[in-house]
Amino acid sequence: MFKNSEEVIQFIKDNDIQMVDFKMVDISGSFRHVTIPASHFNEKVLINGIGFDASNYGYALVEKSDMVFIPDIATAMIDPFCAVKTLSICGNAMIIDDPENRPLPQYPRNITLAAAKYLKDSGIADTMKILPEFEFYLFDEAGWKLEGKGQEAHVDFAQSHWNSDSEGKGNVVPFQKNYHIAKPYDTSYECRSEMVLRIEEAGIPVNYHHPEVSASGQFEIEPQLGELVKMADATVMIKYIIKNTAMKYGKCATFMPKPVYGEAGSGMHVHMLLLKDGKPVFYDESGYSRLSKTAHYFMGGLLKHIDSLCALCNPSTNSYKRLIPGFEAPVTVGYATSNRSAVIRIPAYVKEPAMRRFELRNPDATCNPYLAYAAILMAGIDGVKNRIDPHEQGWGPFDMNLYNLPEEEKAKLSHLPSSLEQALDALEKDHDYLTAGGVFPEDLIQSYIRSKRKECADLAKIPTPAEFDRYFNC
Repeated sequence: MFKNSEEVIQFIKDNDIQMVDFKMVDISGSFRHVTIPASHFNEKVLINGIGFDASNYGYALVEKSDMVFIPDIATAMIDPFCAVKTLSICGNAMIIDDPENRPLPQYPRNITLAAAKYLKDSGIADTMKILPEFEFYLFDEAGWKLEGKGQEAHVDFAQSHWNSDSEGKGNVVPFQKNYHIAKPYDTSYECRSEMVLRIEEAGIPVNYHHPEVSASGQFEIEPQLGELVKMADATVMIKYIIKNTAMKYGKCATFMPKPVYGEAGSGMHVHMLLLKDGKPVFYDESGYSRLSKTAHYFMGGLLKHIDSLCALCNPSTNSYKRLIPGFEAPVTVGYATSNRSAVIRIPAYVKEPAMRRFELRNPDATCNPYLAYAAILMAGIDGVKNRIDPHEQGWGPFDMNLYNLPEEEKAKLSHLPSSLEQALDALEKDHDYLTAGGVFPEDLIQSYIRSKRKECADLAKIPTPAEFDRYFNC
C-alpha cells in the first residue's frame, strides 16, 4: 500500500487514523497483535520496530525470547472491524540484539521468504503462484464444554436437514444437497458477499464464493492466484475477515476440517504453478495433461514427501477425521486429471498455458500457511532437483474413481497418514528437504514435533461422547 514512512504518516493524518495495529502470527498461523497510538507512529518505529516475547508465540526459547517486530508497510490497510479507526500492518520478526535487524529464522513469514529465495537461487523458476480454496462452516450457534462431569459440543445452522421438523419455514436444505444452492435457501449470501468485499478492499482479488456440499452451513471463497509470500499473508487476512464478518452477522465461522459428524469436511486445496522470467514453467503441450517434465518432477517431490508434509499441511488431530474416503477428501497418494479422489488433481478446465497448474488437495486451513506453503515449495523443488517422476514411482496417473476400486486393488496403493501421530513420525524421519538451504531451522522442526506430540497426548486422554456410545454398556 505504501512505499515509505512519509506516505504512511501522511495517510494517517489525511484519514484521521487513531491507532496503528501491528499484526504478527504465532506458530499456529493465528494473528496476535500490539497497538500504538497513531500519534506515536514515526520512521523510528519502522526501523527499530516493536519488542515482543517470542516464547509466547511458540517459536522461541524462554531464555532467548526477546525479539523485535519490524512492520512491512506494503501490507498496511484500514482494519474494517475496529470501531476506533485503525491502520493494520503485518511484518517480520527480527533478532533484537542484531544491529542489522537480521530475520529471526524461526518466524513463519521469514521461512516463506527464505523458501521463495531458495526457489530463485535454484534456477528452476523465480516465482511461485498459489491459489488456496477456503472451505469453511458458518454456524448460527456453536458451543462446547470440557469438564470432569461431561464433554459436549454442539452446532446448529437453520437450513440444516436436521431442522426439517422444527424450522417451519420451508427453507431447510436436504442432506449433502447444498452445493451452489440458490436463494431463498442460501440465507448467508449477504454475509459472504460482504466477506468478499472486505477481502477485495484488503487488496486480495477474489474469483467467487458459493455454498458447498454440506447443507449444515458449508461454504467456499476462492481468491485469485497470487505470489507465494503475498498469498501466505492473504491467507491469514482472509481467515481474519471471514471470522470477523461472520460475528457481525451473528454467526460463527470455523475452518475446522471436520466439525460435523457425517458431513463433508472442509479442506484448503492449494493450486500452484511456477514462472520464470514471466513464462510458465509447468506447461508443455505434448506432456500428460499438458504439463511439463518440471511439473511432473514437482508433483513427484510432493508425493514422495506427502506423509511428512501432512504434519505441516494437516496439523490437527481433527484433520484426519476429514481425510477419509467418501467425502471428496483425498486419501490416495497419486495424481490424475479431474479426479478428486487423488492427492494431486490437475484441473481440466484450465486451458491457458500461463495458467496450467495442479492442486494439492490434502491441506486444510488449520495449518500455518507460511509453514505449509513453504514446505510445499521445498518438497516440489526437491522433486525437480532429483528428477522424481511420479509415473515411474507408480503414483499414477489414476484416471479412475479410486474410491470404487476393488479392495485388493486399493491395497496396492499408498495412502495418506491416518493420524497426526503418523504424520509426525514421518516428519521426524523425513525433513532434510525442508532444511535444505537453511530454509527451515532444524530446531524449529524439532520444537514443532514436540509441541504437536504433546497436543496429541493431551487430546488422547479425553473421553468422547462416541466412546460412551460404544463402550458405556460393555
